[in-house]
Amino acid sequence: MGSDSLAAAVLAEVRVVPDFPQAGVLFQDLNPIYRRPTLFAAVADAVATAYAGGFDCVAAIEARGFLLGTAIAQLAGVPLVPVRKAGKLPGPVALRGYGLEYATDVLELQQGVLAGEDRVLIIDDVLATGGTLEAAAGLIEGAGARVAGLGVMLELRALGGRQRLASWPLFALAGR
Repeated sequence: MGSDSLAAAVLAEVRVVPDFPQAGVLFQDLNPIYRRPTLFAAVADAVATAYAGGFDCVAAIEARGFLLGTAIAQLAGVPLVPVRKAGKLPGPVALRGYGLEYATDVLELQQGVLAGEDRVLIIDDVLATGGTLEAAAGLIEGAGARVAGLGVMLELRALGGRQRLASWPLFALAGR
């Protein structure tokens, strides 16, 4: 499947849920994609291929980024590092706050899970305002590693996240 037809297949499967998790938000439900193993595998392969040979580790952002990030790490045969919401990881952690389209939150990364030479591909499901990916990139760089790129399945272009993330390479499989 070519990249344009794969992007079209993804967009055809995304279910938009109005007013979730709060009024005015158009939630992008990717569950129909996860229920199609062949499509989901093609998505993971497309993102991994976009950065082939350019990363040593995948950092997957909680929670929905875990799904795609795990698949990419497995395909590439590289370690997976979870970037979690506050209070979910033991031991010393680095914290970074961020803003969402509709709220604020905090991400954390365990200290010592990355080395300075690590080239890290950061994965999330949807790019909206860019706050989550920006916070994750700050954690990765704060740990002394290098952000090899950012990868998402779906970009919501009207929310301007790409401009906010202009410091790093970004691959979005599909956009609307």
